[in-house]
Amino acid sequence: MTAGGGAAPRQMAFDLPAVPAHDRANFFVTPANAAALAAIEGWAGWPAGRLLLTGPAGSGKTHLAHVWALSAGAPIVPAAALRAGDVPQLAAGGRVAVEDADAAAGQPAAEAALFHLHNHLAEVGGGLLLTARRPAAEWPLALPDLASRMQALPVARLERPDDALLAAVLVKLFADRGVAVKPSLIGWLLRRMERSLAAAGALVAALDARALAEGRPVSRALAAEVLDSLAGGGA
Repeated sequence: MTAGGGAAPRQMAFDLPAVPAHDRANFFVTPANAAALAAIEGWAGWPAGRLLLTGPAGSGKTHLAHVWALSAGAPIVPAAALRAGDVPQLAAGGRVAVEDADAAAGQPAAEAALFHLHNHLAEVGGGLLLTARRPAAEWPLALPDLASRMQALPVARLERPDDALLAAVLVKLFADRGVAVKPSLIGWLLRRMERSLAAAGALVAALDARALAEGRPVSRALAAEVLDSLAGGGA
């Protein structure tokens, strides 16, 4: 029951986090990501069972890592959390996905663990998917042997999103939060927002938070206020 009986049902979800849908059915395909998706779905044919998936922040790397992990029966681990002692258990199933592999650069323990994991999976003929924002040649790795192995990986790249992808992602992000919006608002946002999926996530989160805090619907008027706030660095 809400206080005073006057609060809208939507406000009851204030403390509930959005639950992103990272399955294949929720991955919207456009020319910006079709080649990367094809590489993920064709994982049985990866050279030596390895692939590096690159792309800008919020471009869909995490989503595709989950698609592959579900298909391949693989765990997903952030590179910065890798430790050599964890590799045997982590790689027990023969396939592993490592997110933000470039974040291991400059961290001796993570670099050593990534090197060990790569070699272990190569020895057993396993599968390894790495995600990163940049090509491996741009990672400031301290271990030369790791650098050479990373630079030898086949690469699939996610490009910057086009209008179709941004629109689909906005709709998905609102749906993940249980927020119904008019199609006209999606088009209006597309003409005014920063052109990235990371920005789409931040915008939807800010709109949802403002709507819940003020008890207002997600409308064009509210969106204008939130866009102004984001542009000015405000809350």
